[in-house]
Amino acid sequence: MRLLVGSFLLLLVLLASGAAAFTWYLRHAHAGVSARAQPTATEAALATAMRSAAIPAAVRNRTNPVPATPAALHEGMEHYADHCAVCHGNNGSGQTLLGAGMYPKPPDMRLQATQTKTDGELFGYIENGIRLSGMPAFSGAGGTEDESWKLVVFLRHLPQLSATEEQAMEHLNPKSPSELGEEKQEADFLNGGSH
Repeated sequence: MRLLVGSFLLLLVLLASGAAAFTWYLRHAHAGVSARAQPTATEAALATAMRSAAIPAAVRNRTNPVPATPAALHEGMEHYADHCAVCHGNNGSGQTLLGAGMYPKPPDMRLQATQTKTDGELFGYIENGIRLSGMPAFSGAGGTEDESWKLVVFLRHLPQLSATEEQAMEHLNPKSPSELGEEKQEADFLNGGSH
């Protein structure tokens, strides 16, 4: 009985110590739980390891069954501009209003950290999302695996994205109700209506 009570007390002390250390960390080392802070090296390493472990080998080792044709690239670009660019930016930089407020920030997908991932890893991130980040899962959202594979084709193209392609994507980005209203007023004016 004495051993049981001693073990219980030791467990309470360890839990209290852990809670105190975590509280100190949040207050001093990390400015609370703000999404504005940059991840620490420890957080980044842990998140990278967890993200890698989350992709089963059977998915990681898949190769893209969709050939990188101009048509597949264009379809991937259209889908990306409509669904992904709001966080990742048309050019893949992650420098967007939404991206700036996320923790962790969206990666610059033109860089090696993304481009050296396997096709299967990129596909897995698109289909299943990434826990504890802003990356949602897109499988089961009315799309097909083919759409995700076309996105992988487009992601591979991001480092070579031309200014002309990036400008064309702006017309494919979702528009807010106020932007749609402005476009309608503009069109009405150009067609002889009053402003």
